[in-house]
Amino acid sequence: MTDAGVLRMTDTPRSNISPLRLHVPEPRFRPGDPVDYSHLAIPSAGAQPRPDEVCAAAETHPLCLDLVRVLGEDYRAVGPWDPKLDPETLRRMLRLMALTRAFDDRMYRGQRQGKTSFYMKCTGEEATSIAPAMALASDDMVFPSYRQQGILIARGYPMVQMVNQIYSNKADKLKGRQLPIMYSAREASFFSISGNLATQYPQAVGWAMASAIKGDTRIAAAWLGEGSTAEGDFHSAMTFAAVYNAPVVFNVVNNQWAISSFSGFAGAERTTFAARAIGYGIAGLRVDGNDPLAVYAASRWAANRARANGGPTLIEHFTYRAEGHSTSDDPGQYRSVQERAEWPLGDPIARLARHLETLGEWTPEAHAAMDLELAEEVKAAAKAAEANGVLGHGLHHPFRTLFEDVFEELPWHLKEQSEQAIRERRIKWPEWKEDDA
Repeated sequence: MTDAGVLRMTDTPRSNISPLRLHVPEPRFRPGDPVDYSHLAIPSAGAQPRPDEVCAAAETHPLCLDLVRVLGEDYRAVGPWDPKLDPETLRRMLRLMALTRAFDDRMYRGQRQGKTSFYMKCTGEEATSIAPAMALASDDMVFPSYRQQGILIARGYPMVQMVNQIYSNKADKLKGRQLPIMYSAREASFFSISGNLATQYPQAVGWAMASAIKGDTRIAAAWLGEGSTAEGDFHSAMTFAAVYNAPVVFNVVNNQWAISSFSGFAGAERTTFAARAIGYGIAGLRVDGNDPLAVYAASRWAANRARANGGPTLIEHFTYRAEGHSTSDDPGQYRSVQERAEWPLGDPIARLARHLETLGEWTPEAHAAMDLELAEEVKAAAKAAEANGVLGHGLHHPFRTLFEDVFEELPWHLKEQSEQAIRERRIKWPEWKEDDA
């Protein structure tokens, strides 16, 4: 001790105290390892209580540590969360999920053929976008991340427009200014996707607060992956939503992996992601993300709660990313190839198809015919978009549009830069015309 009574730190470890150790999360399975998911607690379908939609938030907190499930092992819907959808609605849900997967497969091949620079599939996660889109009102504002293409498909947005954006061609409504798959569709109440992860969360809260201030009836819903819950924007959004009781639904798609790091680096070793709702005092649900009926029921519950001024809800969709993070990623470098096959919650499309079969409303033959039809539908949309150009083929927006859509009236210095750029381009390529695409 010093004369002031303060302990003096030294470089010499104390022999009677255990040394400190830093914990670095480590996934259970690496490439080549056998896979065993027995550590996951998968409760029986139908065993979870369904609180009233305007209950106190604390009543939902046990569900943050549980897993809401509707489809049992026999593919029948059971329990209080069963939304009791009619067969026609179930078939529409199945078709939309299958269409999203067919779209992904076609665009993935297009990227491999050099028609675009980048693509991200949502294989195995289709229920986390299609089911919520069907549960929300069509004019509720959605703030997606980059794996929610199913929302646009569910809302009837033209696939040709989606492909135009992916190919950044002359018909791209965003004029090539967004990375492929980062759509923006005001007419579909679909907010611009940002590659800066988690920014959409506070934006969704702000929009929801504005809707409440205006006395509107529309709510907001936002999506991000479990890795992004470690971002500051996530926590800022949660704070504002809790304080102002914003009518917003937070969707956390826990697909187990970020681009190459597993969910433990975002805190999954300690507790569930739905448990973050407990700390903020808002409602929370943890849902089987590969059970389309459970996802629909949870999303409708949260939407009804928000619309009834019950406040925000955080939903964790417990699912699995069956493919790579993107076309730039090789998951075989960091995870076991057996993970996908051994995933205990199965595939959302297959599970819903089997459910319809148990109802006598579907057959494997009908499913095969649907897949062929959807593949042709996507092929036709892709061909129509390709006529507007693909990567590297020169069919792009006129050069002058580089300076458009930023200012209401172009400042003088940008006008000068635009004119100078056009002059220099003409000198370098005499045959070039200003409106060449």
